[in-house]
Amino acid sequence: MTTWTPPYDATAPAADPAAPLLARLAVLRDRVALLVEHRSADDPTAGDPLRGLYLSEEAVRHLLRPAEPAPPGPPGPAEPPDDRLAALSARLGLTELDAALLLIAVAPDLDRSFEPLYGYLNDDVSRRRATVALALDLCGIAAHSAGARARLHPTAPLPALGLLAVEEPERPFLSRSLRVPDRLVAHLLGDDTPDAALTGHLHPLPPPPEPDGEEPGGDGDFTRFAHRLAARLAGPPLTAYLREGREGDGLACAAAALDTAGLAGVRFSGPEDRVPELLREARLGGHAVVVSGLPEQPAALLRQLRAAPDVTVLITGPRPYDPQWSEQDPLVLEVPGRRAGVVGAWSAVLGARPGFDLAATVAPYHLPDDRAARAAHAARALAGFDGTPLSPAHLRVAARQQSASGLEQHARRIRPAVDWTDLVLPDRPLTQLRELALRARHRDRVLGDWRLSAGGGRGRGVLGLFAGESGTGKTLSAEVVAAELGLDLYVVQLSSVVDKYVGETEKNLERIFTEADRTDAVLLFDEADAVFGKRSEVKDSHDRYANMESAYLLQRLESFDGIALLTTNLRANIDEAFTRRLDLVVDFPFPDAGQRLALWRHSLSHVPCADGVDAGPVAADFELAGGSIRSAVVTAAYLAAGRGDLVTSADLLEGARREYRKAGRLLPGEGAW
Repeated sequence: MTTWTPPYDATAPAADPAAPLLARLAVLRDRVALLVEHRSADDPTAGDPLRGLYLSEEAVRHLLRPAEPAPPGPPGPAEPPDDRLAALSARLGLTELDAALLLIAVAPDLDRSFEPLYGYLNDDVSRRRATVALALDLCGIAAHSAGARARLHPTAPLPALGLLAVEEPERPFLSRSLRVPDRLVAHLLGDDTPDAALTGHLHPLPPPPEPDGEEPGGDGDFTRFAHRLAARLAGPPLTAYLREGREGDGLACAAAALDTAGLAGVRFSGPEDRVPELLREARLGGHAVVVSGLPEQPAALLRQLRAAPDVTVLITGPRPYDPQWSEQDPLVLEVPGRRAGVVGAWSAVLGARPGFDLAATVAPYHLPDDRAARAAHAARALAGFDGTPLSPAHLRVAARQQSASGLEQHARRIRPAVDWTDLVLPDRPLTQLRELALRARHRDRVLGDWRLSAGGGRGRGVLGLFAGESGTGKTLSAEVVAAELGLDLYVVQLSSVVDKYVGETEKNLERIFTEADRTDAVLLFDEADAVFGKRSEVKDSHDRYANMESAYLLQRLESFDGIALLTTNLRANIDEAFTRRLDLVVDFPFPDAGQRLALWRHSLSHVPCADGVDAGPVAADFELAGGSIRSAVVTAAYLAAGRGDLVTSADLLEGARREYRKAGRLLPGEGAW
């Protein structure tokens, strides 16, 4: 068989990526000329005026004239350019015959003069591509050679790897056409643009995270794990499933390991019907494939990926691996969690010295690296729009935008617009609320890095119970805690959770907890008695199913990784088993006269009042909680607005009286007024 590797001229001008391929075509043209000469010598129809419909022998001779040389390019290096066909053959283990068949099949896509020549040699000018018989003839191989024919079998490397298609299966084998995919043609010519079929499904890998070593709060476990994976990637190709505890950790681990191993990679998130094009793209570029965002039923996708043992595939996801996904199990690995390294995604955009404590500002957020980088860019854009230096407030707004959630299907979102100055509470509950925010901010370090988690599959969630009478500030306090952490507050709508059908309530709660686990938000169960109430003695099936709901909630709270707050008007209604699992129980006392006066003054701080208005008498005589005081001030404001006047003491008195009447309480004696 002819050798298809042409000699290189070291004095030739510079390197065109297609030059090696064109040199091979020149060798192929010589081979075609020999075959034409051989066919013409003993062809009885050579003089037939109708032959070919029609391509004369003179026309064939004209087509076989030497190709005109391309105009010289700019001077370049003396070394020969990369021979992509040779490199591809070496990388995929193709034989010399495979490479020759590829070259023969691709020739008409590179040089139009091969079309009529192939038509002439096929004895049919309409057959302008190489057939199996013509390819074997040009290789000098007998048509009955079983070994050569086997190289075109569907399971042979060329067809199986998506590099060559044997078309027209209805024809006899020797008459079937050979076609090379357009993507392979482009690759051989030096074009690395991905296949159009993969548009929207291929994404660049995030930059590898900066290692944090063994510093306090660092990610030493994560870094060591990534290095062990890199050492394995340096060996034969493998398929691995990287299970992540936090969204983005698996992708960051894959990026770090591939970078350490010196391998290029591409991230794929698409349907299984695009896997053949994906694997061909990986083979052409010598890339590893990183798959993120598995479908609900990933079995078909994994089966196709596992059918390519020559391509390294890293799959990331939060779900435990299911053996039913694939008959051949991948290497299943648990990715250690990251904490400190997450700051690197922010600082890479914002710089190492943004002017404030960046680590403390972004600690409540668990965004993957790519979304953290997007949030950092958005924060800079917001600061530019405001015309002010970048501040933690800009980062919080941008981070909340990147933490969009499906919780709104089951909960009402509140964008906190309050702070600690809006709370009028005794020192003890106020201190506990600040501690709750502190726990939420540093839970990854204490429970993760310092290994103080209780184990047994328990999560790293922060759970608090706010107990107190209606209107004492429980919901407002939850909003303040969310504002302190820079998170949104989601108030669970119990009407969308509790269901009369058995098992449906648990399903609804599972959806909420699952979504809250992956969302940077504070979850508020207002009036939590409805779902966290005490278990009762089983007297009938209703009691048994109610107790099953409570048992499910107890188990789910154990594994919760988010921030959840419960409120109740009567602490005694909450099951003791729930109370044991809480981090803090904050009691909200009914305000005394001094606190009531502070609440009246705080509510009136933005209301236009007449001279001499004094809230002291109503604060002393009307025992109202903070929520009722605010409602009384709203009533007084409406009365004043209706008159077109300022709020007076009489308006405050009327507002307080109406709150008493709504509660069905007796009014204080009229003598004082």
